[in-house]
Amino acid sequence: MRLAVVGHVERVWFAEVPRIPAAGEILHAGAAWEEAAGGGGVAAVQLVRMGAEVDLFTALGDDEHGASAERELADRGVRVHAARRPPPQRRAFTLLDAAAERTIVVVGERHVPHGDDPLPWDALAGAAGAYFTGGDAGALRAARAAGVLTATVRARGPLAQAGVRLDALVRSAGDPGEAYAPGDVVPPPRAVVATAGARGGSWRREDGSEGTWAPAPLPGPPVDAYGCGDTFAASLLAALARGDALEPALAFAARQGAACLTGRGPYGAGLEPLAR
Repeated sequence: MRLAVVGHVERVWFAEVPRIPAAGEILHAGAAWEEAAGGGGVAAVQLVRMGAEVDLFTALGDDEHGASAERELADRGVRVHAARRPPPQRRAFTLLDAAAERTIVVVGERHVPHGDDPLPWDALAGAAGAYFTGGDAGALRAARAAGVLTATVRARGPLAQAGVRLDALVRSAGDPGEAYAPGDVVPPPRAVVATAGARGGSWRREDGSEGTWAPAPLPGPPVDAYGCGDTFAASLLAALARGDALEPALAFAARQGAACLTGRGPYGAGLEPLAR
């Protein structure tokens, strides 16, 4: 199955610490590493790891951090279509504490693709599905050519401007930055999905029907929460694109998000393949 992601990439430095430091405190990291990540990057890599062919439409800083992110994503099997923006490439510093929680500091402008960037937008018409994490209204309209279109509510600007219907809008129930009210996106999404971490989550269809899902059991001890939400969203897209109904698609996504929590970094845990 061929899928697509339209959105942003960050170069992320990770450090494992016993706890988040107090003001003025110095802590020693147990381990540290860096990876190409961010919402669009993580979703694209995770879809490849599930067995999909993946095109990532993005924008990268025209510097070594942008170039290294592109190389790493390509090495992980993602077909990267990147517009170039003035540097610096957006970076992030992530502290991973002993409770498996991640705390993130972001540095730099969020580079996203635009519909008038010279990228192979026509390729989206052949994709079974696309997940939108960022871009302008033109990029979102191009993504609607895919068979299934999902998006994160954090892309609310273009979601309100593009005038396209989403098959599913994904948000975090506990994040004030991901609040959603009816009318925020027109036309309304066919379904709005609200994740609640260890409590599972809830969904509501356009016709008013609604429900919840239970959290998936962890396949191992929790290690690192970075990327769990992006993995959930990518998995939801993949399941809907292969033809699953909403509720089994959410169950699949919940299992994948739970698996991500048990690995170091966003790509450290095994995921279920898409093939049944």
